[in-house]
Amino acid sequence: MGNITVRRRRSAFAAGLATLAMAAGLATVPAQAADKTKYIALGDSFAAGQGAGPYLDDCYRSGNTYSELADETKAIKLVANEACSGKTTQDVVDSQLGRLNKSTELVTITAGGNNLGFGAIITYCGVALAGATPGQECAAATAYATAQLEGGQLYRDVVSMIEGVQAAAPNARIVVTGYPYLLDPIPAGQTGAAALFIYQATGLADDLNGAIAEAAGDTGATYVDVRSAFLGHGALSPDPWINLGGAGSPDSFHPNAEGYEAYYAALDAAGAYSAG
Repeated sequence: MGNITVRRRRSAFAAGLATLAMAAGLATVPAQAADKTKYIALGDSFAAGQGAGPYLDDCYRSGNTYSELADETKAIKLVANEACSGKTTQDVVDSQLGRLNKSTELVTITAGGNNLGFGAIITYCGVALAGATPGQECAAATAYATAQLEGGQLYRDVVSMIEGVQAAAPNARIVVTGYPYLLDPIPAGQTGAAALFIYQATGLADDLNGAIAEAAGDTGATYVDVRSAFLGHGALSPDPWINLGGAGSPDSFHPNAEGYEAYYAALDAAGAYSAG
């Protein structure tokens, strides 16, 4: 599911159908192409496709990300995946809006996690999963993320980003996604270091998604929650859709190809890739 071999088979099958249509003298392909929704994807590593590889550039854009999966459908024409690893909401506004215009019909965005420094929390607090005791770096990273959430700064940042996209693509439907749980939530009451980190990660994910959802609702954008789609498939599960990776691995705690299939399915189920 979601691997490159399957995608190549899909592409080969689609190409075969197109060849048969031309051989039969059918003149529907140009009309279908013209009717496709013009789509641009924006955001951070979770929109770029990091974790699913192979990568097209140093932004960690992958042909297996959810926007590329949408491009394989009859309804969608992916004009560009402008998402790039490590980017914040302000980076989206500063460097990813150049391809947007009045003809853009659909924009998806996954961004906000880097505003909280979520990578630093994984790096410095996630050592608890290996039995180590988190140090001051973990406390500092957690305090920063908490301040961004409790002070409303993340909410304001996401609102500003969406408004920037709306100004650049005034006729587009804007769909903003949330983030999955990187580690499946566990029952309350456990006291081990690993369990405490999972509680922390779960709480931050809930607060992050809550701020994004509120910002989307207040700006007229559509919010798509992916947490339930990933449940049971966290990084430590028997069937992970999140890479656990290892020390220094850029793919750690990012979705794998199956995870991006789940992202695509959640967006599709919410009507993001439907016409209109």
